[in-house]
Amino acid sequence: MKKIMLVGRTGAGKTSFCQTIYGEDLEYKKTQAVQIINNAIDTPGEFVENRTLYRALVITAADADMVVLVQDCTDDQCMFAPGFAGMFGKPAIGIVSKVDLAKDPSDIHVAEEKLELAGCERIFHISNKEKTGLEDVKAYIGIAEGE
Repeated sequence: MKKIMLVGRTGAGKTSFCQTIYGEDLEYKKTQAVQIINNAIDTPGEFVENRTLYRALVITAADADMVVLVQDCTDDQCMFAPGFAGMFGKPAIGIVSKVDLAKDPSDIHVAEEKLELAGCERIFHISNKEKTGLEDVKAYIGIAEGE
């Protein structure tokens, strides 16, 4: 199983993703500091929202096998510059989150384009609330049933 590091804006669904893939109840928790949840490194949204904290992301990524960029499809803003994933020197995948809340299919497509530009090699569409799309992500990163 790969150790993953989740990166995304505050409220993008990083912590909810961790809770869902590891079978925990969905409970909103504001991530105040780097947290380890099983084999996932959950980073605070402020790390990507404030460029002076990019160094913390790069240092934290040293412990990860893969970086997961999370983009909320209902959020018009994107914190990932073109080629953003390249600064980690690790494989990067993208997650378009909250697909159940998309007002229009184009919202999902726009979020996907943002992740492609950031350098994600593969992109998944998920809903933590409805638990859709999660099995594909789990299989890709090597999380077996019951982990």
